[in-house]
Amino acid sequence: MSTPDLATSTEDDEAAYAAPDSAKLPARTLTVLGVLLVGAFVVILNETAMNVALSRIMSDLGITERTAQWLTTGFMLTMAVVIPISGWLLQRLTTRQAFGLAMGLFSLGTAIAALSPGFELLLVGRIVQASGTAIMMPLLMTTVMELVPPHMRGRVMGTISLVIATAPALGPTVSGIILQFLAWRFVFVMVLPIALTILIVGLRLVPNLNEPRAVRLDGWSIPLATAGFGGLVYGLSLIGNSLIPAWELATALGIGALSLTGFIVRQLLLQRNDAALLDLRTFTYPTFTAAVLIMAVVMMVLFGSIIATPLILQQVLHLEPLAVGLMLLPGGLLMGLLGPVVGRLYDKVGARRLVIPGAVVVTGAFAIFATISTTTPWWHILVANLVLSLGLAFMMTPLFTTSLSALPHQLYSYGSAMVGTVQQVAGAAGTALFVTIMATVSASAAVGVDAETALASGARVSFLVVGGLWLLTIVGAFFLPKHDPEAVPDLHH
Repeated sequence: MSTPDLATSTEDDEAAYAAPDSAKLPARTLTVLGVLLVGAFVVILNETAMNVALSRIMSDLGITERTAQWLTTGFMLTMAVVIPISGWLLQRLTTRQAFGLAMGLFSLGTAIAALSPGFELLLVGRIVQASGTAIMMPLLMTTVMELVPPHMRGRVMGTISLVIATAPALGPTVSGIILQFLAWRFVFVMVLPIALTILIVGLRLVPNLNEPRAVRLDGWSIPLATAGFGGLVYGLSLIGNSLIPAWELATALGIGALSLTGFIVRQLLLQRNDAALLDLRTFTYPTFTAAVLIMAVVMMVLFGSIIATPLILQQVLHLEPLAVGLMLLPGGLLMGLLGPVVGRLYDKVGARRLVIPGAVVVTGAFAIFATISTTTPWWHILVANLVLSLGLAFMMTPLFTTSLSALPHQLYSYGSAMVGTVQQVAGAAGTALFVTIMATVSASAAVGVDAETALASGARVSFLVVGGLWLLTIVGAFFLPKHDPEAVPDLHH
């Protein structure tokens, strides 16, 4: 039996799923995007579901808090290491193979975690899960860029934003409900059949949209990426932790910075021959660079506030964990539900007209947060979180869409990988910034006042400092181009 020519079958798949120049996507394209979106929802939901289960795992397995934190830190580190490599992977594999690898790894990791007798195997399961998650998000972004015509990308990216925003918000809630009735292992047991179903359905429905290229794997790039991105994210995650010796923090950040410098130099040399692990020619496109830099600050604020707000609610206002979870849920849902609306607006008016007002609204949220004290009513924080979510909702979809739309077809996978990498590193940096400022100011203010007043003082200063940094996003937004959905960028050599 003869084997069909790969290039021909890829072209057939692309033709079958390509969208005509109309207001609707073909049914087969919607099916493919639906499968990928459900897969992305499940893997992101799982990422935050673990946080609520940590205390139960600590008592069940007899481990310390610092050991248990590795279940979260290990996941984050794996994401930071694998996402930069995903650009190369998506060049080497067909779309279907990449999907199978992503959901296969996630399903395998979920099974290992569910069956693990102790901490070590549970950590292995989390790392395997994270490897699949790290491939899934760039694959989803790249597939959208391949299948969806420029004039419709906003609404599709808006739906993706719905998934990216609501899944983390729902994760702790779903986990809390499971833990109310069942053991912590069921956080994984309940997810496994869903993940396996998505894997089986996806392998039947996801088309091959690309012709794999034999891009060689550079022997130096992977260790440099691992030490660079992994070292930076790990070092940033240690900032503000009083249990960590200073030498460990300095070593992690030093190795990360030196390795990242070596990685960048290496990629600049390799991309001359189209052999880079992560092609940095994406940054020769000014629109991509401007959008990614703004996105970095957005992610710093988003992840930082996710850490800071529960601390304030629990330690300053003394709310119970369930009440904290319920208060943060509306903001995540608002951001998600606005995603498709903002996406449709983007298709009409472009990024600049949405990002600038969104950034101004977020500034208003910082102004509210900067008035926190021990007498602040709980609804004050709820309103501030909703205003923050509203502003971010008008920024995330336009920034995702306009950054990737600024690139030529050949750089989509690398652009998706770069966006994902910036999210991880900026998120860790934002968390570190919030925690460091809060801890430093609280310690200096603790003389003669109670712990709650000192922490409230630290929270006020942290939101004021980050609010000042945030003003850069308003300036940066003016560098975004005027809306031109049909512009097709050329490849810069």
